[in-house]
Amino acid sequence: MLRRKPAEDRKTEIVEALLDLADRIGPDRLTTNDIAREVGVTQAAIFRHFPTKAELWAEAGEVIAGRLTEAWQQALASERTPKGRLRALVAAQLKQIETTPALPTILHSRELNVENANLRDRFRGLLTVFQRLLAENLEGMVVDGSMTRHVQPEDAAVLLTSLVQGIAIRWSLGSRGFALQAEGRRLLDVQLEILACGE
Repeated sequence: MLRRKPAEDRKTEIVEALLDLADRIGPDRLTTNDIAREVGVTQAAIFRHFPTKAELWAEAGEVIAGRLTEAWQQALASERTPKGRLRALVAAQLKQIETTPALPTILHSRELNVENANLRDRFRGLLTVFQRLLAENLEGMVVDGSMTRHVQPEDAAVLLTSLVQGIAIRWSLGSRGFALQAEGRRLLDVQLEILACGE
């Protein structure tokens, strides 16, 4: 006789299946039937754990938020200089995208942008935190002289966030035909060289 999995283990399994399938078939095409089939349970079993699809997406958002926050904290703790922390933050972000390849498609999906305001707001909040962490370290680079004073740290943070997002989209659309982290580090170094220059 098969034993039932504890509820928390099953919920984790369902969310991981959602993230995997969102990458393989796209978040907008993903159904609870797809998830049930992947996990090996009935659709009713999915709804016992998550009464609505919005709640399932909300939980996925919390899982992603937890992973990103932990990765950023580890990145900040691993380096002593503002430039080192900045590079570590960008590397951590790219690694999380590599680990959860569905992330770029979830961020740009109809599910997020039209149908699920809570999930959209959660990700906007994460983006704000990431930009603030970048800006704080860019400010430190201005203070230590490794970045020009002619660029506002907040503006540079937006540029670096756009750099990460652009590389992630290019990686995703290009069938992951290049090493995401290596390309990200290379282009980050180019951007940091530009930011180090004065007038």
